[in-house]
Amino acid sequence: MTLEEAIATQPLWVQVWVNILFLGAFVLPLALLIWKPSRIAGLVTVAASILAGGGVYWIYGQLGYVRLLGLPHILFWTPLIFWLRHQQARPDMPVWPRRIILTVCAVIVVSLAFDYADAVRYLLGERQPF
Repeated sequence: MTLEEAIATQPLWVQVWVNILFLGAFVLPLALLIWKPSRIAGLVTVAASILAGGGVYWIYGQLGYVRLLGLPHILFWTPLIFWLRHQQARPDMPVWPRRIILTVCAVIVVSLAFDYADAVRYLLGERQPF
């Protein structure tokens, strides 16, 4: 079973959330490429998301659909959030990129809340695929 097929077996809210996450962490940051002051933020965010996504696929291939799938998000997105907030506060950052960065951060923080909780549950012994 592929990761996409495994996600399709989850409740509807999980499937909807995965789509929101994809839009917020992979697609929306591409809009930051429009403005020169936010281009690096867009590139770094997309790169971190691609690396995190690759890590998720790798863990899925090794362990299956387990609670540890969020670990790559934790590793790549936790520092990204702090860096993006710094970028957002730059005085030369236009208004729309600030709003986009805030939206991207909000989506990633919600994802990280799930990821941290799942990683703790995995470390506490919930290792069966779900």
